[in-house]
Amino acid sequence: MSTHFRGGMSELMRQASRLQRKIEQRKKELHSEVVEAGAGNDQVKVKVNGAKELVSIEIAPELLKGEDLSMVQDLVVAAVNAGMKKANEVVDAELEKVTGGLKIPGLF
Repeated sequence: MSTHFRGGMSELMRQASRLQRKIEQRKKELHSEVVEAGAGNDQVKVKVNGAKELVSIEIAPELLKGEDLSMVQDLVVAAVNAGMKKANEVVDAELEKVTGGLKIPGLF
C-alpha cells in the first residue's frame, strides 16, 4: 500500500521551497534581535544578535581594578558563551514557530 501525497511530489517540493523561504526570511529578521548575557554577577555583560555575532561587551570598571587579567578574561569568555547560547535558543525557538516544530535537516 503506497502513501499518496495530495498534489504529488511536485506540490510537496513547492511547499518545502516556501517553507525554506519563510525560514530564510525569519533568519534575516532575527539578525536585528539582540540578547544580553552576563558573567561574574553581571560585571561583564555582552550583547549578541540573532546572526550570532557579538555586538558589544561591557566590563565594570571596578572589575578591572580589583581582579587579575586572567580572571577578567575568563569572565569575558563565560559571558560571550552565555550570550551565544542564548542567541541560539532564541533563533531555534523562532524558527520552530515558522516550521510548526517540524525539524527538517538542511533547512536550518
